[in-house]
Amino acid sequence: MSGPERTAVVTGGGSGIGLAIGARLATEGCAVAVFDRDAGSADAAAAKITAAGGTALGVEVDVTDRPQIDAGIERVRRELGAATVLVNCAGLDGFDRFLDITPDKWDRILAVNLTGTFSCCQAAVPDMLEARWGRIVNISSSSAHSGQPLMTHYVAAKAGVIGFTKALALELAPRGITVNTIPPGFIDTPMLRKAEARGLLGEGVDANAATTPVRRIGRPEDIAAACAFLVRDEASYITGQVIGVNGGRNT
Repeated sequence: MSGPERTAVVTGGGSGIGLAIGARLATEGCAVAVFDRDAGSADAAAAKITAAGGTALGVEVDVTDRPQIDAGIERVRRELGAATVLVNCAGLDGFDRFLDITPDKWDRILAVNLTGTFSCCQAAVPDMLEARWGRIVNISSSSAHSGQPLMTHYVAAKAGVIGFTKALALELAPRGITVNTIPPGFIDTPMLRKAEARGLLGEGVDANAATTPVRRIGRPEDIAAACAFLVRDEASYITGQVIGVNGGRNT
């Protein structure tokens, strides 16, 4: 990344895709604030970045708790500097038959995946406006392209993230802030493996990888690489875009 060191906030940064993104952004020259509802995971991820020669801070934040988000952004501002890069990666899946989705389940899935993205953006954007430079990358889901049975609540939330991204990008573009979304495809994460263990992936991970055009399962590092490009100065003409990273499963 060109220019002075910048500060990035990565939500859900304690594991899976978020963990890989934080590590990659550190190699790109960002100081990284790892937001995660699990304080131990956030601290462990930050320690790993620091041990590799980067600068990082673990922050316990539940993205459904707006006061926690605001306090976390303030701590980042105080200890690392104003956050001008935000990656919204915190997510929660759900597998339920449509008629079994209770209002509480629906609200919880939307609170984490969609409202959490909104809240984190709203908390971070003022510093980007002041800097007249910013990068927001929202991690959505390829299921918003294809649909997915037993996941109407999750798919609705992730589709909302895509629409939210497009609208926010248009509003912030004149101020030097880009907003893009990456909908990952079939990525090898703890969340995916839990779904496999519950028998929710049909014949399992290997069978799904075999039907992926590139003939492999995705890695968190694949998402991190795309994210790293989108936050660079050279990506300043890319905004409001849906950058699919899915091995050709969705085109």
